Amino acid sequence: MPLPVIGAAMPTAGLERYRDWIREKDRDLEIQSFVGAEVLNGDWRPEADRIRQLLDGYRGRLGIHGPFWGLPTAALDPDVRAVVARRMDQGLDVCAALGATQMVIHSPYSTWDANNLDNFPGQRARVIEAAHATLGAAVRRAADQGVTLVLENIEDKNPADRRALVDSFGSDAIRLSVDTGHAHYAHVSTGAPPVDYFVADAGAQLDHVHLQDADGFADRHWSLGEGTVRWAAVFRALAALPGQPRLILELRDIAQIPASMAFLAAQGLGE
Repeated sequence: MPLPVIGAAMPTAGLERYRDWIREKDRDLEIQSFVGAEVLNGDWRPEADRIRQLLDGYRGRLGIHGPFWGLPTAALDPDVRAVVARRMDQGLDVCAALGATQMVIHSPYSTWDANNLDNFPGQRARVIEAAHATLGAAVRRAADQGVTLVLENIEDKNPADRRALVDSFGSDAIRLSVDTGHAHYAHVSTGAPPVDYFVADAGAQLDHVHLQDADGFADRHWSLGEGTVRWAAVFRALAALPGQPRLILELRDIAQIPASMAFLAAQGLGE
């Protein structure tokens, strides 16, 4: 059975450095240059044009990390919802300019939620209702545009909550993302299940994975093999899925991409 082909997340400068590596196998690619309000409110189109030039002839699966700083995806305040909806629209504008088919957004579930969703009558439904009010327009536009929004775990302790939220939209335009380092943090620091359980719970809804190593204390984004994530278990869970999510190295130091790839090759996990 062939090994999964691994891609990576990077800004434009990283693409200039790793273009040949990306294009040699048409690896999955996630551009992370368009997350900030100052970028999205400015003239980002020259940078998008540069990325398109760098990717001339590329036939892999292209995505972006969408805006997330200070943007609750289940906002209760209608004025805040309007800001989040605007940022989602701007992210989808970038997708259209690049020809990207996926945009990563963040889960609304916090550690506090894990202990309190059942502490207040109707609270689970209220979070889902707020998420629909905040993201509904973006999901509908993404469907029309041929883009999939992928909801990434951040503090999530119970992966089934995020899966239920995605299922509630009843749309192929919103699916799940698992960040291995975030899941490992939640496992070690807050009592969540281990990383492979997050993958298995997502099942057929899993469309995207951020691969990063960590110690379970903080969001390290270390090179694979430097932390304590149980990678063999993670890749067994991935192999059991009915589809092939995008497998994206998301490292704090993209100079460590070769080291991560060497680790995966040595373990017989990816190429």
